Amino acid sequence: MTSEVRRAVGMPQEKKIRMHQRLRVTLATAAVAALTGGLLVAGAGTAAAAPSGLQGDFNGDGYRDIAVSAPRAAAGGKGGAGYIAVVYGTRNGLDKSKHALISQATTGITGVPEEGDAFGAQLTTGDLDGDGYTDLVAGVPEERIGSTRSTGVLTVIWGSPTGLRASTDIAAPMPGDQRNALGLGVAAGDFDGDGRTDLAAVNNAYSDLFVFRGPISRTGESAGRTELSVTNSTGITPRRLVAGRVDGDRAADLLVMGIRETDGDYVNAGVLYSGRATGLKEVGTVAGGRAGVIADVDKDGYGDIVTGEPMEKRAQEPDGGHGGALTVTYGGADGLSTRPRVRIDQDTPGVPGAAERFDEFGWSLSAGDTDGDGYADVAVGAQSETLGTSTFGAGMVTVLRGSAAGLTGTGSRSFTQDTAGVPGVAEDHDHFGGAVQLVDSNNDGRAELVAGAYGENGNAGSVWLVRAGASGITATGSTSFGSLSVGGPGGFGYFGEVLAD
Repeated sequence: MTSEVRRAVGMPQEKKIRMHQRLRVTLATAAVAALTGGLLVAGAGTAAAAPSGLQGDFNGDGYRDIAVSAPRAAAGGKGGAGYIAVVYGTRNGLDKSKHALISQATTGITGVPEEGDAFGAQLTTGDLDGDGYTDLVAGVPEERIGSTRSTGVLTVIWGSPTGLRASTDIAAPMPGDQRNALGLGVAAGDFDGDGRTDLAAVNNAYSDLFVFRGPISRTGESAGRTELSVTNSTGITPRRLVAGRVDGDRAADLLVMGIRETDGDYVNAGVLYSGRATGLKEVGTVAGGRAGVIADVDKDGYGDIVTGEPMEKRAQEPDGGHGGALTVTYGGADGLSTRPRVRIDQDTPGVPGAAERFDEFGWSLSAGDTDGDGYADVAVGAQSETLGTSTFGAGMVTVLRGSAAGLTGTGSRSFTQDTAGVPGVAEDHDHFGGAVQLVDSNNDGRAELVAGAYGENGNAGSVWLVRAGASGITATGSTSFGSLSVGGPGGFGYFGEVLAD
């Protein structure tokens, strides 16, 4: 989630946010054409056969799909209400002509658009009801319930043979007039190893985290709810959640990333909770940052934790770097391995470019096998990368390779809008790489790159689809699309600011 959305939902202002970030346009007075009408589905697939059960496949046709949100765009005539666009995968990859547009103004979707709801401020996916179709969970942290702003709600949009259709809201009853911003962070995973998908969500007031145990029915009933107070235990106020299997057992683990107050300053920090039948258990701290991903980059059977800290390194921000940095914490049988952590920045051998102040390398992360060799690779967004000496904040995405030795700069590649084959032209403050996702949408065993640039075309925003070949990500055949291409309103909206994990 960007710093602007944090401010919109009432989060503490971090002193480390730099001057150029303040220049971004706020959502408060956005004048954008409203979203109207029912759900747009163009060839989403009929899937007469049994659903694929494939993670990320909303319509069950055997191809992974993507969800892109514009949480600060207008919907139903309300500025900052937010909407989500879904693009479906096919045998030829993601096909923008096969799409759906979803907001609280869409028929079948719960809720009513209100100013600043931030629908889709966070996204996660998982088969919550166990029917074989992947569901999409949208965090709506600014949702008003009664007279209280920022109460927040989780909107589960259910997968089906025709794609994402109806939804159910999950709310957490709170005592009194409290702004808990439920949905500020969300993650889905089987945290107790019972074969059912659970849902974890940040809850600012009363308790830090709620875990809704699966299955979750289409009436919004879960098998139970547990509460976890991360702040009392670790001093970390949760902001972002990442699910994945670190220790190799059946239960998913949960990486909690957030901020810790140190000497009057807010510092990024992270902690890992191990999943087990008795519930999530704290196992140790990891490097802090804004972004995180869990993936097996060395193919040893254990998930590795990669965190991205885009801030400059300083005494209060030890995990930062000159222009940002990644930290790799390797997984093992007991959760966290004793193997030394590895830091990677743009001065690491093999990584294209050079580390420069305020590049924000590590702003966004995603993992996937881009060349079919069995090692997870990691896409890294440096959303404020300056190209040459004059194109400020244009942005860049670098794909680092997994190997038997772990994540490495060797063989890595970088892409910008000035890369041959990539549509568009790099311009000031496009923020290409503000969001990234690696997804195998054509089921060929190689993950393609999806990159968002929320600043494109005067903060209208756009998304790029970059193909994968035998040697990994290649610019050949790349395409891009904005909100108008998927039935959106166009204009100011920061389209592509958030991609589903």
